[in-house]
Amino acid sequence: MRQLRTFYIRTYGCQMNELDSEVITGMLERRGLIEVDDELQADLLIFNTCSVRDLAERKVLGKLGQLHRARPDRPVIGITGCMASVKKEKLLEKFPFLDFVLGTNDIHLLSEVVTQVLQGQRVAQTAETFSHELEYDLAKRKDSIKASVSIIRGCNKHCTYCIVPYSRGKEVSRPPKEIIDECKRLVDGGYKEITLLGQNVNSYGKDADWNIHFHDLLGEIDKVVGHCRVRFLTSHPVDITENLMMAIRDLDSVCECVHFPLQAGSNRILQKMHRMYTKEEYREKVHLLKMHVPDIALGTDIIVGFPSETEEEFLETLTAMEEFAYSFGFIFAYSPRKGTPASRWVDDVPKEVKEERLHTLLSLLDQLSQKEASHLMGSTCEVLVESMSAKNEKMVKGRTRTWKQVVFKGDSSLIGTLQNVRIVGSSNQTLMGHMFHDPPL
Repeated sequence: MRQLRTFYIRTYGCQMNELDSEVITGMLERRGLIEVDDELQADLLIFNTCSVRDLAERKVLGKLGQLHRARPDRPVIGITGCMASVKKEKLLEKFPFLDFVLGTNDIHLLSEVVTQVLQGQRVAQTAETFSHELEYDLAKRKDSIKASVSIIRGCNKHCTYCIVPYSRGKEVSRPPKEIIDECKRLVDGGYKEITLLGQNVNSYGKDADWNIHFHDLLGEIDKVVGHCRVRFLTSHPVDITENLMMAIRDLDSVCECVHFPLQAGSNRILQKMHRMYTKEEYREKVHLLKMHVPDIALGTDIIVGFPSETEEEFLETLTAMEEFAYSFGFIFAYSPRKGTPASRWVDDVPKEVKEERLHTLLSLLDQLSQKEASHLMGSTCEVLVESMSAKNEKMVKGRTRTWKQVVFKGDSSLIGTLQNVRIVGSSNQTLMGHMFHDPPL
């Protein structure tokens, strides 16, 4: 039997993938393996993958071929994550040097699968439904200040452009006691910020019979985390309720920041995307949220160049983005994902048009950021100091409760602390400040 002593994990994609990689690390360390930071030295290579965008898949496939050529010593190589769930056995067929494929819902079987590989088998394990057997308490955290906690996996919305319902399966909520206990352990371990993760956190509890919904869960977590901050990603506008808005307003731990993806400003395109709301319904929820939480920071996702999107419909998106004055956003040019309903439609918006629309929205987002920064001049913000500045060894950087990045004078002793910082300037999308006891920059 082959012997494994070291491992290396390369993670692609979202924070959910990053958390899964932390759990995988813990599982392998429990098996006695040592993590190394050189992919050319590891006995076991794992690519934890994303399938949301075609570019991510192409990066993985290119890296696989590159490493195979660079490693004549033949390490054990496995693919986990969304790409594994979607492509399954096809990956083993395409890459004869690949040893195993493990989907997002099967990570708890990793050690068993590695044993099978060491016995000479090639394994493809990709269940459609998530099991609660994943041991999150094994997670080897990469950050000592901020941590992510999974609360729900999968998605039932089936937006026509999205591969997630096919790669992660139906929504499965994690039992509330497990979540609350994990949050308490993290706080007891010194963590200062927790991000609750789910493809749609607002659907939490709808698949279960324990009668605890997302706003209830936030209330229970608030009771055990003390001064630790709580964030959550990601939300679907349909499931954002007034109860959630009031929880953000009333719970001290919950940050005033909501990822509130619009995706498009045209009702026809929204319907074609199967987003299940109109722009008017979205606007109504935004107004209600701002009424409850006036200082709320809104983030969005936007797709430009969706099949059949006209110039007039793009301008509707541009107008909506300006109206809702987003604090941050993730903007993409549409690319078809095989297996989704939209992939069957003609991708008829020219690439150069998509790129022009993308550039236009990114420029607007930058303008909105600068305008917001100007309004913050002279104000005082609570900043969680996360690290030293990479550009100036005498500066530290951190984020406000509303996700603004702030840089100010300080040393490493401030990392992990909350500081009141007066905002005195800005550069690009970064705010400049100083603590009260320091002179202005």
